[in-house]
Amino acid sequence: MTYIPANIARVPNMLRTNLSLGNISRTQLSLLDVQNQLSTGQEISRPSDDPVRYAGIQVLARRQAQSQQVLRNLSNAAASLGVLDNAMGEVNDIALQAKQIALAQINSTSTPSERASQAIIVNQLLSGLIKTANREGVSGYVFGGSTPGTPPLQEINGGYQFRAQGNGLLADLGYADTVPITLGPSAGVGSTSARIKGDVDLNPNLTAAAKISSLNGARGLGVSLGTVQFAFNGGPTATADLTGADTVQDVITKLTNAIRSYETTHGVTVLAGAGVTVNGDRLQVNVAPAGSLQISDIGNGVTAQDLGIAAAFTPASPNGSGVDPKLTWTTPVAALAGVTGALGSVRVNHLGRSTVVDLSTATTLQDIKSALESKNVGIRVEIDANGKGINVLSDVSTSAAMALSIEEVAGNNSTATRLGLRTFAATTPLSAFNNGKGVQIVDNVTNPATGLVDPALNFDFRITLGNTPTPAVVNVDLRPQDLTNVQTVMARINSEIASQLPGQGLLAGDLVAQLSDGANGITLVQNAAFTQAIKVEQANNSAAARQLGLLSGTYNAGTSTFVGTDTAKVRTDNLVTYLIDLRDALQTNDVSGIQLAGENIDRIIGLISETRGMVGGFAQRVDFATKIEDDRNAIDTKVRSELQDVDYTAAATRFSLLQTQLSASLQTTARVQATSLLDFLS
Repeated sequence: MTYIPANIARVPNMLRTNLSLGNISRTQLSLLDVQNQLSTGQEISRPSDDPVRYAGIQVLARRQAQSQQVLRNLSNAAASLGVLDNAMGEVNDIALQAKQIALAQINSTSTPSERASQAIIVNQLLSGLIKTANREGVSGYVFGGSTPGTPPLQEINGGYQFRAQGNGLLADLGYADTVPITLGPSAGVGSTSARIKGDVDLNPNLTAAAKISSLNGARGLGVSLGTVQFAFNGGPTATADLTGADTVQDVITKLTNAIRSYETTHGVTVLAGAGVTVNGDRLQVNVAPAGSLQISDIGNGVTAQDLGIAAAFTPASPNGSGVDPKLTWTTPVAALAGVTGALGSVRVNHLGRSTVVDLSTATTLQDIKSALESKNVGIRVEIDANGKGINVLSDVSTSAAMALSIEEVAGNNSTATRLGLRTFAATTPLSAFNNGKGVQIVDNVTNPATGLVDPALNFDFRITLGNTPTPAVVNVDLRPQDLTNVQTVMARINSEIASQLPGQGLLAGDLVAQLSDGANGITLVQNAAFTQAIKVEQANNSAAARQLGLLSGTYNAGTSTFVGTDTAKVRTDNLVTYLIDLRDALQTNDVSGIQLAGENIDRIIGLISETRGMVGGFAQRVDFATKIEDDRNAIDTKVRSELQDVDYTAAATRFSLLQTQLSASLQTTARVQATSLLDFLS
């Protein structure tokens, strides 16, 4: 409480007045502060109240604001993961139901009509899967990947095209932690694209227009540009600064200019003929007769090494080392080392359409890409990761009959094979057949009576020639070592032909297994004098003939050829594809097809389970993170409250004391101000 000094009456009136009013004013200010504290509930509201406490409050406020954002992110993530989990649960249920149908319909007692009715159910499951895949969640389409605004699946020409791209969006939970809020379609149903992998190293030649960035370099580490040094015939050294070169032509120009300057300075002739140029996949330096140009790196530089010119160039040895150019879309077709002669046409089979694509006018890889993509819906062309070849991709799930394949057009210079794009070539691995299932054979089957391997039980299929009156027969026994690629299979068939036909009065050349200059499939060509069709029959329950496409082949009497079907077509490996397979197999009463579809669906179920487990794991992480963040926020709130919030009891007591003080000060001041000298004289 403020008191007016006893001796105040002895001071001048003006000073006394100022002292009194100052005391009153300070009391009023203190009273106002307490009023603000009581009304706001905050003891500290500005830095002047307590600088240290105010700074601590601000730190906590920022942490709480961040915490609230994290909690909002966690809430959104939890909701998104809940939708994802529900969607994956539905996908899993669809797959399990389809698997159960497949298992039930393998039973030999099932009738064609029963299987046809089950096909209707499978088609309904397929429709349900498409709806689930195209479901919208909290953050866009559930399986929208990194483009959640795009419907993931769209029906196209009897198939389903995957439009979504990327692996999914991530939610930032803070503290360098993220969780998915959308999934890529591949996580939900399996692979969304299939690739014809080019099996030819196109190994392009070096061109002057090639970008330096497109070179693997002589060391396989790209090209690091810097300064190189050179000397002619052991004379003085000079340098060539190759920094900043964008193309091979830039390197040629810089190096040539440096050498020409050297010639002028030292009065010698270094370069002859075309000077510095390209030859194949490397740089070539043409040196004057009897000359030797030594090019090397300076210090720790590697430019000369990377460009393949760290060498002594002479008229007899003008070539550097290969710099291994990568393919680019601007690579000229004429520069492709694996492509000699003019290109022709290829046939692309996709989505029930067979399209002949003319590549004869293509001058660059971009032209090839544009020609293939413009005439075929649902395919894309890419340069492989190594920059060595080109791939053709399909992102459409469809039936086996409508799957992607590329074959030759007769008389067109084996264009598809030279580009490495024929899906049924001599080098095609058997592991690529039947959507990656390969080819299964019988092997080492023993006779129960003897316990020994019985040749009669170990051959896979029988070829019957069309000669009369007694048709010749070739039993083909494929061995594990024959299952490498198409060429090794055909070699084994021809070996069996050569060993068996002479014993039946025929020549080994009366039947040949080969690839045709046209349609895909193993082709059997018999003696043109034979009047009957070639027949192929499976044996010993072996699936080899069917899986090689020989059971479903057709015979052309005009050419005396039997052409098998293409079982190496490229198809997407996912649940949509295998539901289509199961539906079609049930409709056609194809028991082996039902079994294969069921096996593939079972395999995809494993992927679905992994994805669902991942989603569940992320949901647990979100729950745990939410609890931690709630606790952290609660602690910060408590500490901030202790620093900032007012003690209402103490503040109320102080408010009352200040009111009393103010009242007393006002009364005292009024009485003192009213006293005069006469009051003391009296």
